[in-house]
Amino acid sequence: LRSAEEQAIAVTTKAQADIGMQSTIEIVDELKDKIKERSIKNADQIFPLLKEIMEDKLDEKNLDNELLISNDKLSVILVIGVNGVGKTTTIGKLAHNLKKEGHKVTLAAADTFRAAAIEQLDSWAKESNTQMIAHKEGSDPSAVIFDAIQAAKANGSDVLICDTAGRLHNKKNLMNELEKINRTISTHANNANRENLLVLDATTGQNAISQLREFKNVCDITGLILTKLDGTAKGGVIFPLQVELEVPIKYIGVGEGIDNLEKFDSKSFV
Repeated sequence: LRSAEEQAIAVTTKAQADIGMQSTIEIVDELKDKIKERSIKNADQIFPLLKEIMEDKLDEKNLDNELLISNDKLSVILVIGVNGVGKTTTIGKLAHNLKKEGHKVTLAAADTFRAAAIEQLDSWAKESNTQMIAHKEGSDPSAVIFDAIQAAKANGSDVLICDTAGRLHNKKNLMNELEKINRTISTHANNANRENLLVLDATTGQNAISQLREFKNVCDITGLILTKLDGTAKGGVIFPLQVELEVPIKYIGVGEGIDNLEKFDSKSFV
């Protein structure tokens, strides 16, 4: 039994820097308790038990991992996050996924500051055969959002996905811009379903937690998208994000292709 417990601790703490200390301690404690409860003597039985515990952990809050969208009213999805996490690429993939599900989608190119951001989103709009609303580089992002809302209503779209600037969470002026965008949506699409999705890079590790906390100060984050899980990152930070901070993971990015955005499923992830 002692050998099995030691194996359990070794298995879980190997990922400690990724999963985080609090989640690791909780998982290991529960694992040790269940080893005793089930009288496990063989270390080979630990991995299935560990998987079971981790799946239950991700599901215990009963969070809704589905997007709040419907065909009978407009849904506005605001996509935010720092530079380099893959926001624009994720938007292109998400538009493609939603179109396959039967939704009519409009894109808003409200990242007007990053060089070539509008052109990058335009290429994704063409690949996914989706209408995009854009102004010139350096334009007021809220004005882009306003025009996109009017266009989405006029063309009968049921989903509007809004790109935003890659704002660093210690830049007050960029946070103020995000608040202004939120006010524009609340005023001009006040009856719409709302999703504020924060895109996080799986390779960021525990820094993703501080990013989420900072963005939650100015915006009600309704869900997360974790990108770059096709590399070496295991995405263990999902545990503190969903279990401790209670923000659901909606999608995971597993590659560069347009079909490489998957709905989050705890069993498949574990």
